[in-house]
Amino acid sequence: MNEISVGILGTGKYVPERRLTNHELEQMVETNDEWIVTRTGIRERRIAAMEQATSDLAYEASIRALDAAGITADQLDLIIVATITPDMFFPSTACLLQEKLGAKKAAAFDLSAACSGFIYGLANATGFIKMGMYRHVLVVGAECLSRITDYTDRNTSILFGDGSGAVVLGEVPSGRGFQSFKLGADGAGGELLRICGGGSRLPSTEQTVSDRRHYIEMNGRDVFKFAVRVMGSAAEEALSMAGIEKSDIDLLIPHQANIRIIQSALERLNLSEDKCMINLDRYGNMSAASIPVALAEAVEEGRVKEGDHLVLVGFGGGLTWGASVLVW
Repeated sequence: MNEISVGILGTGKYVPERRLTNHELEQMVETNDEWIVTRTGIRERRIAAMEQATSDLAYEASIRALDAAGITADQLDLIIVATITPDMFFPSTACLLQEKLGAKKAAAFDLSAACSGFIYGLANATGFIKMGMYRHVLVVGAECLSRITDYTDRNTSILFGDGSGAVVLGEVPSGRGFQSFKLGADGAGGELLRICGGGSRLPSTEQTVSDRRHYIEMNGRDVFKFAVRVMGSAAEEALSMAGIEKSDIDLLIPHQANIRIIQSALERLNLSEDKCMINLDRYGNMSAASIPVALAEAVEEGRVKEGDHLVLVGFGGGLTWGASVLVW
């Protein structure tokens, strides 16, 4: 029996309407537009409305992905939501999304791998389909990072935004679809990027709130060095596993964290910037949503053609990383 080829049947994205520009941030913390653009490449980011939670953003991206795939919600067998900003500890955001979509037949769970979460989700979904357990899987990367961003911290407040991207996975013709996955983690670097407050180690108290322990804490210098190293190496390993050369890459879709990190990956992979999907100037770092939003926009813009070789690569808190080679 031939192995099932698994690929993407449809993509969708959603970003909130409100824009938070660098000039607005100048009024909030000691920073300026030139400093932000030079060091990160970010000009603005999207902020969810007060009545919107992560499941709401996930729903909007999901209905677009389902429509693009020609799949109805009741045909879904599984929903995976990659997020570090769930609506609540439990039930999972995936279960809340299942209810919103009316996907009554679908199993559902959340996945926490920070900015690498979407690629981790794709790997899980691909495995489930290849083993014959499920036929159609919805994978979503969705975040409301504005809810965990400290807007008194000039180092982190400039980076993060809200949004959601979704894909429907299913069987595709032989030779198409996902060719390889490379996932990794290094828990020794967990303290470099984290939120300490609110869990079982440091439960929520008046003290944890006043100490601002419920916001993102980041050692930017060390995270940058880690990202520069792992983005290129993870992509190279995924290419090697797929038996594909760097010169065969048609489009790189990286995690949108920092333009200098992306440029270092392009240099290592011998790629020009026109072979890379970059949108962080408009959205900032959306964690697990970054790669699926960038992928959906690349499809919308006609930058992805049948037979193209795509490389998806990301890194995040944990520390985690992931890369995948995909034939469209």
